[in-house]
Amino acid sequence: MSLNLILLGLPGAGKGTQAQFIVDKYHVPHISTGDMFREAISNGTPLGLKAKGFTDNGNLVPDEVTNGIVKERLDKDDTKPGFLLDGYPRTLDQADALSNMTDELSKPLSAVINIDVDPKLLTERLSGRFICKKCGATYHKLYHMPKVPGTCDVCGSHEFYQREDDKPEAVKNRLKVNVKMNTPLISYYQDRNLLFNVDGSKGIDDVWKNVDNILSSL
Repeated sequence: MSLNLILLGLPGAGKGTQAQFIVDKYHVPHISTGDMFREAISNGTPLGLKAKGFTDNGNLVPDEVTNGIVKERLDKDDTKPGFLLDGYPRTLDQADALSNMTDELSKPLSAVINIDVDPKLLTERLSGRFICKKCGATYHKLYHMPKVPGTCDVCGSHEFYQREDDKPEAVKNRLKVNVKMNTPLISYYQDRNLLFNVDGSKGIDDVWKNVDNILSSL
């Protein structure tokens, strides 16, 4: 039986790491929205060219084009053992479209894994990064401080800065937008008995153990 999955989670929840573990163990392709667009555009498919027309002008690609590109991708041979969707669906309309296309392709969803982490913890995780002004070495207030406080391990400089989008206020806003987007999807898949919540505040290995237990029980 194929393993057809969606991965949900806020920025910084560790989706990328868990996605790689799933791909390595279950041999399903990791399909992210960005990769799909790039592939369709570089292959010059009719939908890819349509998408390019929007992205080149800095516009959002409309749902009908996005949905079409997703369907084309899910219809490829490498999805026979299953697939792992990341970054799609983003809206309830897209979730409905996905439901229709998985029915048409006879590839129904097996599960939706939601890596759940408190936004406060994610703010700490995401806003802890700071960078050496001189050489660009990256540090983190929680996970990777310089060996000598205030001195870059690489070049010895004492000047550091924080990128605008790593500052706490920017991070909080980004999380707020994502919470607003994810909440209806979580309810949607909960109502369809497809949702599995995993506590993403634990260590990477513990999170993976929980994800793996869910997937091996399907």
